Amino acid sequence: MIFSYLDVRDKGRVAQVCAAWRDASYHKSVWRGVEAKLHLRRANPSLFPSLQARGIRRVQILSLRRSLSYVIQGMPNIESLNLSGCYNLTDNGLGHAFVQEIPSLRVLNLSLCKQITDSSLGRIAQYLKNLEVLELGGCSNITNTGLLLIAWGLHRLKSLNLRSCRHVSDVGIGHLAGMTRSAAEGCLNLEYLTLQDCQKLTDLSLKHTSKGLTKLKVLNLSFCGGISDAGMIHLSHMNSLWSLNLRSCDNISDTGVMHLAMGTLRLSGLDVSFCDKIGDQSLAYIAQGLYQLKSLSLCSCHISDDGINRMVRQMHELRTLNIGQCVRITDKGLELIADHLTQLTGIDLYGCTKITKRGLERITQLPCLKVLNLGLWQMTESHTEKVR
Repeated sequence: MIFSYLDVRDKGRVAQVCAAWRDASYHKSVWRGVEAKLHLRRANPSLFPSLQARGIRRVQILSLRRSLSYVIQGMPNIESLNLSGCYNLTDNGLGHAFVQEIPSLRVLNLSLCKQITDSSLGRIAQYLKNLEVLELGGCSNITNTGLLLIAWGLHRLKSLNLRSCRHVSDVGIGHLAGMTRSAAEGCLNLEYLTLQDCQKLTDLSLKHTSKGLTKLKVLNLSFCGGISDAGMIHLSHMNSLWSLNLRSCDNISDTGVMHLAMGTLRLSGLDVSFCDKIGDQSLAYIAQGLYQLKSLSLCSCHISDDGINRMVRQMHELRTLNIGQCVRITDKGLELIADHLTQLTGIDLYGCTKITKRGLERITQLPCLKVLNLGLWQMTESHTEKVR
């Protein structure tokens, strides 16, 4: 069938021609279990029941020119709705779509829908009670009031992305963590929380998080300039946490890493890249208390061969090491890595300008190495073959 050679977007265009082409393009053997990606412009509303009949439960809207309610009414069993980048989606449009409970919907992506405000979050909290994943990255009009509404209605939420929600502060995180029980129970089942670039957050948010969000597994605090070493004390006893991103948190230093290492954390991944107060002492703390790490990112930190020497003998589980732009690392450091971190599958050496061919030859002898990022370096064909 000729339609089987079309990609998802072209199938959407073909389906608008006539009913026969629509049925042919959305043949069961092609569509069952596949995510439908649509331009919601002149699409025939009868298309959506047809998609549902063919087992489509996940929909991504690539552009929005018609009412979103066509999708919701035509696919009452929809499980995932991706509206990321639909810049013209408004509270009014979302309000017309969500007018009754949709118990099947588990995933909603509103990233970069910049006109969405707290009003829409009220609708979501009222009608999407079973939502487990909510993406709000770049929705810069969201405030603490919106988080209060989420904390009131979305008790099954497991993943929440608030990247660059600039109005969110400690008060909003307190709502999510159940600190205002008289108004909202909180999202106490959260496992994944992204707070990247939320500039109003302070260490108080971390206190709320550690007290209320005890099931949290992944926490992204990158570019949160308001958090400090003191906040790491609160995080240091979150036993469920296995991934912590502190990238470009300017106020995190060796002292903060010490607090993390002295707690009861069992982290698998830690990123402190571009924290310019992190040095060799942090590597000693990591070796003492965070030796179970599988992934460690230290790009552009002030570490040297001495720090590598203090760390490598304890890090038997480490699989990924990112030390790009650590300009004090030399061949000696690479030799230490090659001798002791024998389970490494990936290493980033971009911008490590003091390493030479000798150090690279040692690294390429790592038995499990699959990924080597050199950036400013040029590898010979024989080196590349060794990495493979």
